[in-house]
Amino acid sequence: MLEEILSQVQSGELSVSEAKQKLATYENLGFAKVDHHRNKRQGFSEIVYGEGKEPEHIISIIQSLKNRNNQVLVTRVSKEKAEKIQEVCPEFIYNETARILYWKKWTEKQTDDNGYIAIICAGTSDLKVAEEAAVTAEVLGSEVRRIYDVGVAGIHRLFNHLEEIQNATVSVVIAGMEGALPSVVGGLVSHPIIAVPTSVGYGANFNGLSALLTMLNSCASGISVVNIDNGFGGGYNAVLINQLAKKGARQNENVIL
Repeated sequence: MLEEILSQVQSGELSVSEAKQKLATYENLGFAKVDHHRNKRQGFSEIVYGEGKEPEHIISIIQSLKNRNNQVLVTRVSKEKAEKIQEVCPEFIYNETARILYWKKWTEKQTDDNGYIAIICAGTSDLKVAEEAAVTAEVLGSEVRRIYDVGVAGIHRLFNHLEEIQNATVSVVIAGMEGALPSVVGGLVSHPIIAVPTSVGYGANFNGLSALLTMLNSCASGISVVNIDNGFGGGYNAVLINQLAKKGARQNENVIL
């Protein structure tokens, strides 16, 4: 990248000030410092947390990110806020259930060749968190299979999807109430599970604390737990696992060849 920019400066395609801007690791907007180096360090551009931010601030941040990246993702955006942002940035898509606003430079190849992520949701009341995980994973380039409303109160519904779940690279399991679903799935599969507790439940659910404690105390192996209602965290981590599996598959193919 450095050699390319130097060449463009020498040829007159870029001014010195433009070259400095391209080489900068972050852009100072005054109210925010946009991390343009994130993609090189972690493989994905900076994700914007939308809650608590003014629409005008989000617009400036996402325009900055869009200039240098192939996808921009903003989480926890209300419908009203999204509409204001879309007036200025109509190319951004809003998923109301996931509360995610995103833009992606779609190419012919949109998802990974190897493996998919199973997003497993206990009940319809958990859909917001499940969709946050699913949309996050899709925007970041992974194939997703949605398996919804298969909670332990009607466990036979889960078994109808068992083969599809077992063939996934990683599962994100979302549940509220007592949070038992990840333990059940954990006893049936051989891949990693990311458990996401939700704040869905009656009084003694304590806004998701009971589900969180159940998942943390699971007797099934291979379960990792993220914070209450953190569908984004579950989806993001699942993408990283899926990419590692993809990398491993490619290395094995090279050995065989």
